[in-house]
Amino acid sequence: MTQRKRPGEARATDTGSTEIDLALFGALGDLAQRKLFPALYHLDREGLLDDSTRLLGLARQEVDREGFRNRVEASLKSHVKAAELDRGVLKRFLARLDFLQLDFLEPEGYGAVREWRQDGLHRPMVVYLSVGAKIYGDICRHLEASGSLDDQSRVVVEKPIGHDLDSSAEVNDAIGAVFPESRVYRIDHYLGKETVQNLIALRFANPLFGTQWNQNHISHVEITVAEKVGIEGRWGYFDEAGQLRDMVQNHLLQLVCLIAMDPPANLDADAIRDEKVKVLKALKPFTDDMLGRDVVRGQYMAGTNDGQAVPGYLEEEGANTDSHTETFVAMKTGVANWRWAGVPFYLRTGKRMPEKLSQIIIHFRQQPHYIFDPDQRGLAANKLVIRLQPEEGIALEVLTKDSGLDKGMRLRRGPLHLDFSSAFPKTRIPDAYERLLLEVMKGQQYLFVRRDEVEHAWQWCDSLVAAWTDRDEPPRRYPAGSWGPVASIAMITQDGRSWYEDY
Repeated sequence: MTQRKRPGEARATDTGSTEIDLALFGALGDLAQRKLFPALYHLDREGLLDDSTRLLGLARQEVDREGFRNRVEASLKSHVKAAELDRGVLKRFLARLDFLQLDFLEPEGYGAVREWRQDGLHRPMVVYLSVGAKIYGDICRHLEASGSLDDQSRVVVEKPIGHDLDSSAEVNDAIGAVFPESRVYRIDHYLGKETVQNLIALRFANPLFGTQWNQNHISHVEITVAEKVGIEGRWGYFDEAGQLRDMVQNHLLQLVCLIAMDPPANLDADAIRDEKVKVLKALKPFTDDMLGRDVVRGQYMAGTNDGQAVPGYLEEEGANTDSHTETFVAMKTGVANWRWAGVPFYLRTGKRMPEKLSQIIIHFRQQPHYIFDPDQRGLAANKLVIRLQPEEGIALEVLTKDSGLDKGMRLRRGPLHLDFSSAFPKTRIPDAYERLLLEVMKGQQYLFVRRDEVEHAWQWCDSLVAAWTDRDEPPRRYPAGSWGPVASIAMITQDGRSWYEDY
């Protein structure tokens, strides 16, 4: 890997202010309309947007300012709960919006962005690229050449950043030619979830877990990110990417990093990200003999979801019927360091699964000496269940004596449960994009992915893809609505374990 200037040498200033100009490229796209504008509306509703903050939508479509505001209003009414739509806030929010029709690849049109900026030159400009990564560099160059940027400007980019190490480096080089690393914000929306933030607090603020968080006390770690949907019309993109590139390279590896990293020196962005990089460097590579035993690729067939028939992957509209692209991946890996020596990490993610579910299970080791009923020995281990979706929460499974005069010293498993919506009924759980947008505005980077994180994650995934390519084996089939190929169950069963199924 090419050695580059250490990220974070020049640090962005944490202004703590949301007095910014936000230029949103791809403002009429699905992500902007479904997630970004609702998130910005909620920030305004909570009083977290400065009165002077302005929002500029940019898209190729021909829409005037009022038409754009009408489109955003309709999206808000579709994606924000009716009880949370305040007419006064809505009016104030829509008044912030402006629109420019722009061909993103034509430099001549960017003068209009510079002119729009004239009224806000004392404020930082945040450029949000809700477009394909292949044109990130073009937009950044044209903005710089037009004089629309200054040394306070920041850029936000969405994943995927490339499809392998080389292409990600190309994209990052193009961005880095205009924006220094200290002003680049790479989004992985999982990092904005309330539960993921609580994972840091749980680990490093509680001695109960901090002293137990190692190979002496944890037997194995399990991560499942299950999607109920299929490819949702994204055949062109997904068939090039597959589930490994689409989900493992970013979401699951970020979760692995947060679980496995050592305590950072402090909560500064680079202190946290330095520890995450150490985990990525320590991920065990897959040898050829491990591929058949510890990795399972799958592809969904026709089946049912919620009682409705759904097509198989090769039957989706526009499908290449010869495709060997995986829609499911399960694997056993590990982190080769002192803290995690001998602790397997089981990862599982797939499309067309029975439930939409993202959760982390920390399995603690059993007590060395067991004194209760032998037939209950399987109960005798604690589990920490960290749920990211659909409902965010944390539960610690503990064992207590079963109540009743006739039960003797029979054990019963039960949770010590923190459900955020129940524990804080008067507090709305913010969407991940609300938190991420707020941190960008404030100039704080700790929730965003640094360049070397991206590159080490790609390096690990690329080696796995190369091994798959050499083996040239088709993915295993599984019916839609199931938990994946039977081989994924056999993979974990061979170690005397099973996937956690208390959904």
